[in-house]
Amino acid sequence: MKQRSWLMLCGTLTLVCCQAAVCQEPAVTGSARAVAPVRPATGKARVWQVDGAERQGLVYVPETADSVPAPLVFCFHGHGGSAANAARSFRMHDEWPQAIVVYLQGLKTPGQLTDPEGKKSGWQKSAGDQQDRDLKFFDVVLQSLRSEYRVDDRRIYATGHSNGGGFTYLLWSERSAVFAAMAPSGSAALRLSRSLPAKPVLHIAGRNDPLVKYAWQQVMIERLKVSQKCGAERPWQGGVTEYPGASGASVFTLVTDEGHKFPARAPQLIAEFFRKHAKPESAADSAPGR
Repeated sequence: MKQRSWLMLCGTLTLVCCQAAVCQEPAVTGSARAVAPVRPATGKARVWQVDGAERQGLVYVPETADSVPAPLVFCFHGHGGSAANAARSFRMHDEWPQAIVVYLQGLKTPGQLTDPEGKKSGWQKSAGDQQDRDLKFFDVVLQSLRSEYRVDDRRIYATGHSNGGGFTYLLWSERSAVFAAMAPSGSAALRLSRSLPAKPVLHIAGRNDPLVKYAWQQVMIERLKVSQKCGAERPWQGGVTEYPGASGASVFTLVTDEGHKFPARAPQLIAEFFRKHAKPESAADSAPGR
């Protein structure tokens, strides 16, 4: 019965607010190697057991994933959202059909800015919070997908909006070696327990964000630019600005005049950004869990 209700939820796909606001997401081009056209995959509801709890998600797998190494993209909804809503707003499986795309479902979680009683779904905010249930969830899903498909360890990515963007930053902090690039939106992870290793990042923000204030996000962006020794800005594409990093790990920003909203053009830009960034061969050889 649980599985049936979950499938009904996946079919609803009604946009839900990320901490009382609309959540949406973007796409990008990658590591210079040509890719053959792939028919868009159909999302399948999946269930994993994590510390005795049933965790759920939607997984889109290209038809070539059994024979050709595929990129892997994790997408995280905002507080109060769902995996089904994230699939509708991020659209990463449409923007990058050659990739395995995973939309994971959060559990009831107290929000930092709204929902203090934790009546809505979300993600842990820091290392150790909620007994690290969501970091463990990520680990289980990654191991599961690696065992079932040919995952390209040089091209694993994470993106999320609002609370999901904060969890994207947390994954960068706690599971950095796994990822080639990150794309958080509408978030400002200013209290991470450890520094962030240099990595290509696309941060998406709204100047009129009433929830995660733009000033907070500016502080986060400036910290990234300093830590990654970025140079003078230059235009990239689609309104995105690049700050070239000294080690090749650049900071990219998309700043709109919107509020706490995932921009409609974000999915295409995120996919393009991800496709252009892969880890060096040597880094893939030492990927965790291999």
